Amino acid sequence: MKARIALLPGDGIGPEVIVQARRVLEAVASRHGHGFEFAEARIGGVAIEHDDSPLPAATLELCRACDAVLLGAVGDPRWSSPDAPMRPEQGLLSLRKALAVYANLRPVRGLPALAELSPLRPERVSGVDLMFVRELTGGMYFGPKERTTNAASDLCLYTVPEIERTVRVAARIARTRRRTLVSIDKANVLETSRLWRATTTRVMKDEFPDVAIEHLLVDAAAMHLLSRPADFDVLVTENLFGDILTDEASMLVGSLGMLPSASLGDARPGLYEPVHGSAPDIAGRGIANPYGAILSAAMLLRHSLELLREAHAVEAAVATAIAGGVLTADLRAEGAASTEEAGSAVIDSLVR
Repeated sequence: MKARIALLPGDGIGPEVIVQARRVLEAVASRHGHGFEFAEARIGGVAIEHDDSPLPAATLELCRACDAVLLGAVGDPRWSSPDAPMRPEQGLLSLRKALAVYANLRPVRGLPALAELSPLRPERVSGVDLMFVRELTGGMYFGPKERTTNAASDLCLYTVPEIERTVRVAARIARTRRRTLVSIDKANVLETSRLWRATTTRVMKDEFPDVAIEHLLVDAAAMHLLSRPADFDVLVTENLFGDILTDEASMLVGSLGMLPSASLGDARPGLYEPVHGSAPDIAGRGIANPYGAILSAAMLLRHSLELLREAHAVEAAVATAIAGGVLTADLRAEGAASTEEAGSAVIDSLVR
């Protein structure tokens, strides 16, 4: 297969982890006879610095011309003030909207070698293997905003089609797993959540009667993610709730640095990125965890390029590297592996 992949390293540790993800993709291409072409562009703080825009037109043009987009991280203390006229995060939000990637997939899978790192007891996180599907281009993040001297407002707005398409993505994934879906809302308080629940109930009854549906209020979901995480399979929710809950769920596997994500729409390109931020405090030190970025590359292989065998091989190689003790500083206090050593361990497992 031939594919063109846009690389957006971004800010902080983004360039460091993207280098390792690219190395892994190059190893996959070499072993399986694929032709992957890579092209880099700027986004976030580095783009503000060089292009006076968090999402330059050239970056968006490149992304639209590629089969998939792999992003590192955005965020820079120089533009971190809420009152800054431009912020790095605006580049990512704008890119998601421009590419019409409305469903964010965030898998959370526990590894036995990391069980001790979770703040929960090892037996509590044993068997955790869940998938969050977060609506990505609607809700409070994208609704009209107002601010005066004495008040501010952010409008949370959802339409039926936005909810339907996200629920369908989640339900189709649930069909490939345990055929159970949990929809998370705040329907006891919010009108948008009441619309979400009613729409989800109808879609599941009419189109996915073979998938069991359960509704949970977001506060109850937050509690149950800690008390019974292994009971969950696929969870679907709106933008703000999904943003918060997936960060909570990352602690089930010990580190935010382990989690990948895929943002998908109805057509290519998909957008892939690790869940972690730019971590400017450790940028340039060679100690960042690249596993989230590498696992995001595995999701790219699966969802955009439909290379299922290769995606599974990358995921297995990451598990092998971790089981072999190749742990970065966020996973091990002493004797930690460098970012490059972790990437090399994955490649070594791939080529054996």
